[in-house]
Amino acid sequence: MFTGSGETAEEIGKCVAFLGSEEAFAGGDIIILSPNGYDSTFLGFLLNSDKIVKQKCKMAQGDAVVHIYANNLGKVMVASPPTKAEQTAIATALSDADELISSLEELITKKKNIKQGTMQQLLTGKKRLPGFGGGWEVKKLGTMIKLQGGYAFKSDSFQNEGVPIVRISNIDNSYVDLNDVVYYKEFLIPNEFVVNKGDVLIAMSGATTGKIGIYNFNFYSYQNQRVGKFVVYNSKKNDLNFISHLVRSERFKNNLQKQIAQGAQPNISGKQIESIELDIPVNIAEQTAIANILSDMDAEIGSLEQKRDKYKMIKQGMMQELLTGKTRLV
Repeated sequence: MFTGSGETAEEIGKCVAFLGSEEAFAGGDIIILSPNGYDSTFLGFLLNSDKIVKQKCKMAQGDAVVHIYANNLGKVMVASPPTKAEQTAIATALSDADELISSLEELITKKKNIKQGTMQQLLTGKKRLPGFGGGWEVKKLGTMIKLQGGYAFKSDSFQNEGVPIVRISNIDNSYVDLNDVVYYKEFLIPNEFVVNKGDVLIAMSGATTGKIGIYNFNFYSYQNQRVGKFVVYNSKKNDLNFISHLVRSERFKNNLQKQIAQGAQPNISGKQIESIELDIPVNIAEQTAIANILSDMDAEIGSLEQKRDKYKMIKQGMMQELLTGKTRLV
């Protein structure tokens, strides 16, 4: 079953093999191909491969909504193994890879849910770690940290090499993502605008307002305007790693959303962030112990995500080899 339309040329003609045993009905914008002597699962992989996607893109019609029609799909040229048995063998190998990736996705989701529950217990004092019995107190975030604003770089001076610039668009999903990054020439910038490994950043305007990102790279970057950096006042009393988990907790996010909702546009100031009140262990040793547990859980999740991404790359390589005939199965 092919999608007949989409927002971009790359979206049209995406397809899946229907493997259900029950009767089902397709909507009006679905194009149905009934295979004749071909393995349906094999076709599901083949007709989503890069070479076929490029052919379908060339057949796209329309601007705001892009369409592809059945007569054009019928012109797509495909290379196929001569026997259905080989098609099935290829489909089985790729399906096994999908199942492995899917099982890792499920495990990652489970681990994330466990971590979320652990955060709700440990970051509120509902559950205390063995050996700690001191008090907790409600404190404004601004009594522990200051929110350092970014440097006003000139966007027309961005370039393709140099020192990376962390912009609000680079903060997503609890980490800083530099896949789509711009650069600036290296110069004698004040140290407060330099981002180093372990720094905790927050997007202060735009669509990603309020998102927190940990900078997890071994090289430094520059901090752009409207990107805030959490700087601890006294490292002997406040653990930055603990605070990094605290500002990713649901309680902090809920309080932050209340502050953001007060404005007409998605935007937040350093003073608003610093005014948020949270429960804090008085003993820094307890802060550190909690942070270590949550960091270990993050490391486990990160390791699983790397493993999943590795298998995705392996599967992509398998498709390029098996769906083009470069590699034949025994």
